[in-house]
Order: sequence, then C-alpha cells, then structure tokens
Amino acid sequence: MSDCLFCNIVAGNIPSTKVYEDDETYAFMDIAPAAEGHTVVVPKTHTKDVLESDPAVYVATAKAAQAVAKRAVDVLQADGVNVLNNCGPAAWQTVFHLHFHVIPRYTDKTKDSLTLPWVPHPGDTDAIKAIGEKLAF
Repeated sequence: MSDCLFCNIVAGNIPSTKVYEDDETYAFMDIAPAAEGHTVVVPKTHTKDVLESDPAVYVATAKAAQAVAKRAVDVLQADGVNVLNNCGPAAWQTVFHLHFHVIPRYTDKTKDSLTLPWVPHPGDTDAIKAIGEKLAF
C-alpha cells in the first residue's frame, strides 16, 4: 500500500534501523522510543489490524515479536518487556498496519519512560459474569 508508513519502511522507501527480518516480518527501532530498545514488529504484507489479519500473518508477526522480546531481555539486559498492540483509534492505533510494540522495561528509569494509563480496579462481579457470558463461544 503506497501511502502506508510501515509498508514504505518494509519496502526500503523510508529508512529504518532493522532489528530482525524473515520472509514474513520486519522489525525496526521505533523513532520515538518509550524505552531503550523499543522496537516495532510488522508483517511485510499489509493488513490493517488484529481484527482483519489473516491468522497465519498474525501468528508470524507474534512469533517475530516474541523473538525480539527475548533478544531485548538477553542483549539489553532488560528487567522485563511489554508486547503491545493497539487495534483501532479508541485503542490508540495511529498507523493502520498491524504491528506490535516490543518495549523492554527497566528498573533503571533513565532507560524507561513508558507510563501506561491502565490502573486496575475491582470490577462488579455480576457485570463481569454477564459480559463473560456474552463473550463466550
């Protein structure tokens, strides 16, 4: 897709710092990193998001994200890692090409500036059960 940022990165039309590549996926350093080693992993085939992705493309991309996450922990000595996917505008997706953010996490906060807005709080047990029953298949 000619107007897709990530398709253009994969095609080499936009420069990137490659971290990993195989036949199906490409991983590169994020230019606005949330932490040292923040990497973006994308399928080479354009697909909008998790919901529209062919399952095989999704699995290949998830496997590549796992490989990058393991490498970050081993090589960068990260204390943990977040693997994040944003699907849709309400979930903060801004580039509409399936991708995972692999964000190494550090106890040394000079290497880590990621803050997440998610603050867990106890839910209503009856509402949780009702929603679970709706979602069940």
